[in-house]
Amino acid sequence: MTLHYPHAHAPENGALTEVAAGVFWLRMPLPFQLDHINLWLLRDGDGWVIVDTGFPDDAVRETWTKIIDGLDGPVKRLIVTHFHPDHLGLATWLMEKTGAPLSMTTGEFLTAHAVWHEFGGHGARFMVEQFRQHGLGANLLAKFEQRGSGYRKAVPSLPDYYERIKAGDTVTVNGRIWQVFIGHGHAPEHMALYCAELDVLISGDMLLPRISTNVSVFAATPNADALGWYLDSLDVFASEVSEKALVLPSHGLPFTGVQPRVKALHAHHEERLQALETSCEETPKCAAELLETLFQRALDTHQTMFAMGEAIAHLNYLEQAGRLSRNIDADGVIRYSRLPH
Repeated sequence: MTLHYPHAHAPENGALTEVAAGVFWLRMPLPFQLDHINLWLLRDGDGWVIVDTGFPDDAVRETWTKIIDGLDGPVKRLIVTHFHPDHLGLATWLMEKTGAPLSMTTGEFLTAHAVWHEFGGHGARFMVEQFRQHGLGANLLAKFEQRGSGYRKAVPSLPDYYERIKAGDTVTVNGRIWQVFIGHGHAPEHMALYCAELDVLISGDMLLPRISTNVSVFAATPNADALGWYLDSLDVFASEVSEKALVLPSHGLPFTGVQPRVKALHAHHEERLQALETSCEETPKCAAELLETLFQRALDTHQTMFAMGEAIAHLNYLEQAGRLSRNIDADGVIRYSRLPH
C-alpha cells in the first residue's frame, strides 16, 4: 500500500479547508527552509478548539486575528502537541486574545520553560559543550555561542499555567472522543490525537508524509536512546490506528497509509544506521565527522544544530544495541568504532 493524498493542494494562507466532519485545515508560514506548518481547528458545539498555534510573526498574528474574528463562536480551548516554537510560539498570545485555556503534556510544558530559561541542562551553553564533546569544530561552536538562545527569540513568552494531558487520557470535542498517544524522540512527551469515529489522526511532528522528523539527543540526557524511543512510538501508531485513517501532519499534505509510512521510516533509519556502522569500521569517528555520512548536502548553522542532535541519536542507538563501541579520546572527544560481528 502506498500513501494517498486526498487533498492535492494546501489551503491558501488564512483559508480553512474541511478535511473531516468538523475538522478544518489551516496553513501558516515559517521563516525556515521548512516553510510552513499545518494547524487544525475543530468544531466544538457552539465554539472551536485550536490545535497548535504557529510561529510568532506579525503576519501570522494578523491572519489569526482575521480567522478568529470570522468564527461563528468562541475559541474554547488551545491544544499544543509539543514545545517547539512553531507549535507553542503563539500560545500565550492566543490565550490572551481568546481567553481559552491551554492543554498540553507536562513534559512539553516544563521543557519549554527549561529551554527558555536555559536551566537543567537545556539551552545554548549546554548544547555547545555537548557538541564540543562530539567533535564539532571551534568555528561552528563559536557561532552557536554567539547566537545564544534561539528558542527565547522564537518564543516571545510562555504561559504560566496549563491543563495537563497525559498518556491514556481522552479528549472530547464536539461529542467525539479523541484518544491521546504520547510519542518520544522528537520531543519529550509529544501528544498526538486519534478519533476512531472520524478515523483521523492529528500526528503533529511524529508522523510526516515525505520527510523524517528530527530525532535529537538533548544535552540534559546525553545517553538517551531518542531514536529507539521514536521508532517504538511509530509502532504504536501502526498497531493502534486504522489502515484507512486520515493522518493530519504538521508539515506536508494530509495522507492515508500509516502502516506503509511507518515501515518506510524504519527502513530509512536502518539504512542510515548501517551507513554509520560502515563509516566507523576502519577508523573511529565522532558525530561531527559523520555528518556527511548522514546528510549528503551542505548544512547551514541552524541545520547543523539539528544534524548534530540527529547524529548523536543514531550513534547512541548503535552503541546501546551493541553495534558500535564508544570511547573518549585523549582530546576529550567521543568517538565510535564498529564492533566485530
